[in-house]
Amino acid sequence: MTHPKHAAAATVALIALMLGGCFGGKQIGPSDGPPSDPEVNPWNVPEAVPKYEPRSKYGNPESYVVAGKRYYVKDSAKGYREVGGASWYGSKFHGRRTSSGEPFDMYKMTAAHRTLPIPSYVRVRNLENKREVIVRVNDRGPFHDDRIIDLSCVAAVRLGLEQQGSARVEVEAITPNAGTQAVDIEPIEPARPLPATPIASPVPAPTVTPPPAPQPRPEPINPIQPGELSYLQVGAFADLGNADRMAARLRNEGFPQVIVRSVNIRGQIVHRVLTGPFVNESDRNAAKNVLASRGYETYVIRDDQTP
Repeated sequence: MTHPKHAAAATVALIALMLGGCFGGKQIGPSDGPPSDPEVNPWNVPEAVPKYEPRSKYGNPESYVVAGKRYYVKDSAKGYREVGGASWYGSKFHGRRTSSGEPFDMYKMTAAHRTLPIPSYVRVRNLENKREVIVRVNDRGPFHDDRIIDLSCVAAVRLGLEQQGSARVEVEAITPNAGTQAVDIEPIEPARPLPATPIASPVPAPTVTPPPAPQPRPEPINPIQPGELSYLQVGAFADLGNADRMAARLRNEGFPQVIVRSVNIRGQIVHRVLTGPFVNESDRNAAKNVLASRGYETYVIRDDQTP
């Protein structure tokens, strides 16, 4: 715990089944790729933090057929590990529905897999340069025999495969304990809005029945109370080196109160990049707005969540 007097001083210096929707093959070509004017710095996007989630209502049939080949969805991701090819998809599919019914956002750490349950969390390691990221599987694909996973644009950049388009990777499932649904981090702002006009594509998307409108997000579990210390999480990484690099970049941008803390989240070590601590909501929101103006997406972390 940090003393409130110290925290107050620190904040003075510190004041961001829709299966059909993806069955086009998702291969990089002249009509796909990274945005010509990227909205987001890929190195500022936090990795997915594994947590227990129930199977999605969409994207989890017992089996399905694509191009005459039948695929069987796994009952569980537990124990899954595979080595094979990775590819990625970007602007051509940005804003389209994924197999889970969620819109595809190439600026989030997500991926597509043919048979893992949706959603699932996996660690992807580029065997050529040893970089690794944690992503959330929310889509189906790739439907090519030489590839085992399709990554979002930012995940591809972080793994260093955006230029060549593919790489040999190791994919390993991370399976949080069922029944532990408490969220370790609480978003303080909604997801970035998608473009109002869908990205043009030479192949029209199949007609599908949209899923029911999402329910409003429930109130946070155990909300932070007035006077209780908190932090803003700017990043969360499986690799400590990536966390240290983000922390150094934040300090160079004028944020002196930046720390890296490692936490065990249901058996997985996650390295959090934090700013703070904050004594009150107004100071925290002021810092959040400054970080958002620099392109950083932030999450509120309770002080008792940090070791």
